[in-house]
Order: sequence, then structure tokens, then C-alpha cells
Amino acid sequence: MSWNPTLDPVCPDATAMESIETLIIPRARDLGGFEVRRALPSAKRQMVGPFIFFDQMGPIEFLTGQGIDVRPHPHIGLATVTYLFDGAFRHRDSTGADQLIRPGEVNWMTAGEGVTHSERTTAEARANPTRAFGIQTWVALPETAEDSPARFEHAGKDSLPMLDAEGIKARLILGHAYGKTAPVTTSSEMFYLDVELAPGAALPMPDDHEDRGVYVAQGSVEVAGQTFEDARMLVFRPGDRIALRAGPAGARLVLLGGATMGGPRYIYWNFVASSKERIEAAKEAWRAGDFQHGRFRLPAGDDQEFIPLPDR
Repeated sequence: MSWNPTLDPVCPDATAMESIETLIIPRARDLGGFEVRRALPSAKRQMVGPFIFFDQMGPIEFLTGQGIDVRPHPHIGLATVTYLFDGAFRHRDSTGADQLIRPGEVNWMTAGEGVTHSERTTAEARANPTRAFGIQTWVALPETAEDSPARFEHAGKDSLPMLDAEGIKARLILGHAYGKTAPVTTSSEMFYLDVELAPGAALPMPDDHEDRGVYVAQGSVEVAGQTFEDARMLVFRPGDRIALRAGPAGARLVLLGGATMGGPRYIYWNFVASSKERIEAAKEAWRAGDFQHGRFRLPAGDDQEFIPLPDR
């Protein structure tokens, strides 16, 4: 599928710096064996549209025998989104899903009232040095979907709309933007894109969403005459026309946003909810450890260990 951004919408020639509502510099977090850069939630901003958690993983190189080992852990009240630029790993969850994810594909897991999942580098991949580079994000669910049954959805690379123009390659991962709609089933209005810009190429931000942001994963981008290097998230004012222009080395960007959530969310560990009571109930269910009859089950084939509830 093709799209020409020079026709509709038109790239504005200039954007006032006041259009940048928030600049977020991610903080580094050690996840045990590898480090991530966490942009959301931040002290300046909890969410961009429904996106409430945003981690850049890598780029990192693992030696032979090493890899990612995220043990089974629970979620409520959110949907997890895994998208890779490089590498691959195996997702298993308590819905029965067992899915290898590769670059350009998307894993979308809706936790609803409760789900447990793990993510690991496969034994076959560990036979050689491997790389990992990607984005893990959470989408807060609207209150009407917080208690829905857990489900999992995978979209292959060829099923995601590709927006092509001179110097621009953009893959629509979730939601709708630029007249295209991604196939993944979502519970609220949003957009989420993987964008590669050639040096000097310009791209207008989608203008039909209330909340809009961009994360610079690689390279640099110019907005209103100011340059922003990698590992920066910019959140823009609603309604302003915004143009992004890649720097001399080009840019790899993640565009995200959507409708503002109806209210703030409480976050504890891997739980997101519109009320503290939902959080407390989930904590007690996981602490109880009744994986046969309780609220949470462990993934089939990966049920010999799990991450315990934090001591806080």
C-alpha cells in the first residue's frame, strides 16, 4: 500500500516550539541482564492517549547461550504491545498462546481481568550470538474493558499496512492513521506506527487524534528548527499541525497517541486499573499462588517458575 505525504496532509513549513507540550528523557532501568530506557510513565506525563508504559529494549547483543528470560508474571487492566526492530523471542501466556515474534510483527495481549505471560529467547536462537532491539508498551484499557476476558492476537508483517513515499517507510502497528487501519482489534481510539525516514525526509504527524507523540529510537529529528537526538519522546499540543524532519543520518521513529483516557490510572508493578480496589484484589490473587483454581494461571509449558509479588 502506498501513500504520498506531500499531497494530503501537507507538511507545514514551520511549527512553533510551543507546540511541544512535553519533552521526556527516558530513564534507564536494569531488568536483570539487560537495560531498558523507560519513557512512560514519567514525572511529567502518565499517558499519551491510552499508552501508559513505554520501554525501549536494546539494541543489545547476547553471547552464545544468553538471551531474554522474562519469567511468567501477571497483568490486569491493560493490553501489552510487543514490536521488534531486530531479534526474536517466544511469547507464551495463560490464554494458551504460544507465539514467536519477529521484526515487523506485533503481539497484542489484552489482559482484561487477568493474564499471565512469559517472554524468552528460544533454545535454537541461543545456539548463536543474538541481538534484541524493540519497543514494549502497554495500553490502558477503558473502564468498560477492564474486566473483559484475556485474549491474545498476533499480526504478521505482511498484514500491517505499509505507508510508502519518497524517503519514508511507515508501518501502522495499531489503530488508524493516514487513511489506513491496522488489523489488530483494539478497545479505544489510537495510532501506533514504526517510521523510517531517510536523511532530510519530512513527515506530518497525524492530525485526527487528540493526543500525539513521537519517540526517537535512532538518529535524530528536527521540529520547529530544534534537533532532538535518539532516546527522546516529544508530546505535542492537540490540534497543532506538526512536521517531523529527519536529521543527516535519518531517523527511526515511533509515533503514538489517540483519544485521552477518561481518567488517570493507578499503576502497581504489572497491574493497571481505574481503582485501587482492583489493584489490591489482583495483588492478593497473585500472592495466593493458586494457579490451578485461582484468578491467575501460569502459561502451559512454562509453569515451573514465576516472578513473585514485589515487597513494597
